[in-house]
Amino acid sequence: MAKLLQPPPKFLPSEWHIANKNQYHRAEAQRSRSERLVAESQRLVDEIEKTTRKSQSDVDKKLEQRLEEVRFWKKELDNKLEQLVYVTDDLLTYQTRLVNALESMKEPLHITQTCLEYREKRVGIDLVRDEVEQELVKEAEIIRGVMALLTRTLEEVSEQIRLNRSAKYNLEKDLKDKFVALTIDDVCFSLNNNSPNIHYSEKAVRVEPHSVSLEDWLDFSNSNVEKADRQRNNSLALKALVDRILSQTASDLCRQCDVVDTAFRTGLKETKAARDQLAAHLAKVMEEIACQEKNISVLEKAILDQEGPAKVAHTRLETRTHRPNVELCRDVAQYRLLKEAEGSLSPGSGGAEGPEPQAAGPAGGDPGQGEHHLYRRSAVHAHEEVHPAAGRGRPGRGGRRPLPRRHLLTAPVGQRLIKPCYGQARTVLISGRPTAGGALSRGWGLGGWLQAAGGQYWCEWLPRIPASVHAGHSST
Repeated sequence: MAKLLQPPPKFLPSEWHIANKNQYHRAEAQRSRSERLVAESQRLVDEIEKTTRKSQSDVDKKLEQRLEEVRFWKKELDNKLEQLVYVTDDLLTYQTRLVNALESMKEPLHITQTCLEYREKRVGIDLVRDEVEQELVKEAEIIRGVMALLTRTLEEVSEQIRLNRSAKYNLEKDLKDKFVALTIDDVCFSLNNNSPNIHYSEKAVRVEPHSVSLEDWLDFSNSNVEKADRQRNNSLALKALVDRILSQTASDLCRQCDVVDTAFRTGLKETKAARDQLAAHLAKVMEEIACQEKNISVLEKAILDQEGPAKVAHTRLETRTHRPNVELCRDVAQYRLLKEAEGSLSPGSGGAEGPEPQAAGPAGGDPGQGEHHLYRRSAVHAHEEVHPAAGRGRPGRGGRRPLPRRHLLTAPVGQRLIKPCYGQARTVLISGRPTAGGALSRGWGLGGWLQAAGGQYWCEWLPRIPASVHAGHSST
């Protein structure tokens, strides 16, 4: 405790001088160091200021370049968007044209189908697959083909419009982002050291995790521009294709329409010519029918006119049958009368006369010993049908008896008959001499009948008269 309270020791003058000198040297060293530090600080300040100004100037320059680049791409995108919008509007117009063209195809197709349906109503030989029908079918096929082509083209146009709208959406989105980026960079470029809104930010000096590199940014914008150009070029090519399709289809339809019209005109001309020819031929046929009717009237009148000569010939033949005995000869007059009577009953057989037969019997013998009479006996009953077209003297075909050439009143010799003749009843005795009633004045026609004791009889052929009868006639 006593040691602690002792006074401090005193130094020597030399020690004091040494201490002051040391203190001076230390102060001088610190002052020199401070001067160097101040000079270095000033140098650093000047250098940092210069660097800061240079860096800020460089940033401003980079920002300016960035702004120019963004403006360039924004302008490119604006141009591509405008072109794409313009070509899309054109495609919408072409789409409307295609829709109208498809709608306009329905009426020609309906007309063609209606023509084909109407032509199916033709009857008979007129239902022919002619050139008109072939061209109508071809026209219907062309119209259906055109409609299918227009439908496919319309689908392509609709798909191209969708792609254009997709590219337009990408361009608009990119333009919107670039507009925001341009606005932000413009604000940043306008900031300076005296701007009131500058401040420090703790999270500013860092790299954003979702940011992209400059190459990616350029590729993105370039891809949008190229896509827009590609869709625009496709749209222009599709527009040219639609123009060609519409022009070609319209040309094909017009050409086929002209072909169908020509075929119709040709068909109508041929049909009218055939109709006129048939009408002219019908007039000739009707005229020929009228001539035939007139000819029939003339023939009927000629037939009626021939009744008088036929009756005369028949009457002569019938009257000549009453010649007595050997006078009942087949002389030339008899044969000529027979031929005349045959011609009157079978038209076309008379006219040309054959060689006249001799009146005498065969080989110069007695006329009474041969076939003296002209016809053989052949009864015709009432239930049998008579046909003049059958053969002479024998039954006709089908079991029908032929019409006799000459109907004469006959009966067995010595039989008395009552014969109605011209409204008078005459008594005729078939014998070797003329009867009290006189000779028969006319021959029997078809269906003549006699009344005898046994009832009604049809006309028969003359029976074979024995030679004794002729001898009796001659003696009488």
